[in-house]
Amino acid sequence: MGTGEQGIGEVVCLRRFPVKSMRGEELAAVRVTAQGLLGDRHFAFRDLETGKIVSAKYPAKWGKLFDLPVSWIRSPEESPDPVVRFQLPGGEWRRSDDSQAAEPVGALFGRKVALLATALDQVSLEEYWPDIEGLAHREQTTDEKMPAGTFFDAAPIHLVTTATLRKLRSLYPEGLFASRRFRPNFVIASPAEACDFVENQWIGKRIRIGDSVRLQITMGCGRCVMTTLPQGDLPQDPGILRTAARYNHAEVGVYAKVLSEGWVWRGAPVRLEEE
Repeated sequence: MGTGEQGIGEVVCLRRFPVKSMRGEELAAVRVTAQGLLGDRHFAFRDLETGKIVSAKYPAKWGKLFDLPVSWIRSPEESPDPVVRFQLPGGEWRRSDDSQAAEPVGALFGRKVALLATALDQVSLEEYWPDIEGLAHREQTTDEKMPAGTFFDAAPIHLVTTATLRKLRSLYPEGLFASRRFRPNFVIASPAEACDFVENQWIGKRIRIGDSVRLQITMGCGRCVMTTLPQGDLPQDPGILRTAARYNHAEVGVYAKVLSEGWVWRGAPVRLEEE
C-alpha cells in the first residue's frame, strides 16, 4: 500500500455491458481505459423516428431489451473492430456485423432502429420516472442528455460497495438487493462490519484499484426505474427504488472518471487516496 492510501476493500465482481440496456457479462479481468472498461456500452440502438438512444429507462417502450443476452464473437481485447451477437426472444442469434441485425430488434417494439458502434457528438434517451416520493420527477418522461461521444448515462465508471447493499437490505428486508440490479462495473467488498452508504464519503476523492488504475469519484449514482424491473430470478419490485429514494436521495453507488489506465481483476485491492 502506497503512502497516504487507506485500504477500503477489494473488487469482488467486474461487469461490462457490450450493448446498452442488454444483459451484461461478468469478467475475471478487464482493461480500464480513459473511456471506461474496454468494450463497455460499445454498441447501442437508436430509434430512427426520434433519434434517441434506446434504453430500458423507458420500460413501456423498450423494456424487453433488458432480457436479451449478448456475447462476443470478436472481443475488444482481440480486435479494434469487435463483433457482438445478441439473442432474440425466439432463440435466434444476430451479429452486430450483419447489416440487417437491427431489423428484428425493431420489430419487437414495432419501431425502426439502427445499431450503432460509435456514439454521436451529443445523444439523449427517454427516461420514465415512476410515482415514487423523493425522485426528481414523478409520473413523467424526460429527455436525458448523455456524455458527448458515449453511450453512458452520466459517467464511464459506476461502482457500488457491499456495505451499501447490506444497508439497503437492512432497511427493506423483503427486497432482493443483488448487485446486478444496479448494473455496476465494479462491486467492491467492504469490511464485513460495514453497513452504510460508504461511497457517499468518497465523492470528490480518488481511489486506486489494483496496481495502476486511478479513479476520481465524481458524484452519487442516481437510480431509475430500471432497478425495479425483473431480471432473471429477480422479481419486479418498486420497493427497491423507493428505499433508495427514501434513505439516500435515490442514489446507490457512485460514478467516477478515469485518471490513469490499466488492468483490474477480481480480487484487486481498492485504496482511498488520503489528502
